[in-house]
Amino acid sequence: MDMNNEIVDEKFNEWTSGLDPKASRIAVFNKIRDIPYMIIPELRSPDAGPSGILEKNCGSCQPKHWLLAIYFKKLGIPLKYASYPFYWHAGNFIKYPPELKLMMKGLPVTNHLAIKANIESKWVLVDATYDLPLGKAGFPINKIWDGISPTHNAVHPLKEILHDTAEERVAYDAKTRESYTDNERAALAEFVPKLNAWFESLR
Repeated sequence: MDMNNEIVDEKFNEWTSGLDPKASRIAVFNKIRDIPYMIIPELRSPDAGPSGILEKNCGSCQPKHWLLAIYFKKLGIPLKYASYPFYWHAGNFIKYPPELKLMMKGLPVTNHLAIKANIESKWVLVDATYDLPLGKAGFPINKIWDGISPTHNAVHPLKEILHDTAEERVAYDAKTRESYTDNERAALAEFVPKLNAWFESLR
């Protein structure tokens, strides 16, 4: 068995052992949500993300939802990948440090990733992005999910774009990143480690 797949399968079996379908989807949601949110660029892809986030025990919306999609598929849940373009500075309710707020003004649009899942014949948003300790800074935490209702979106999106496959979503995000200017790339490169350090300080 491929080592990357092995850890993904092991965690699924561990997290869902003895549970019925509804309890299983709640369990995998909670476990993935509780993985500390950190932006790790090398885990952005659907190939590296699922095993990487389990090995590192941290990751952003992309590896979290690539992994959640794998587990929902194992549970027989139809799903789509949902892109939500947003600006970091749009989260006015979040208590960002002044330095980060200033840096956000120079950041380009970013694509948040979540899942749209068909549960009990309804398409609902399932967003496992932020871990519970980040709630103290005002991040929208999905503290309790009943396994049926839509969750809160982690961002204030400009729109919603649904993708049937992971490949479609990867291509969409790549096109966005290709549009960045050199200054925007530099701003993101400076912003991400400072944001991650602040997240660590909240835990």
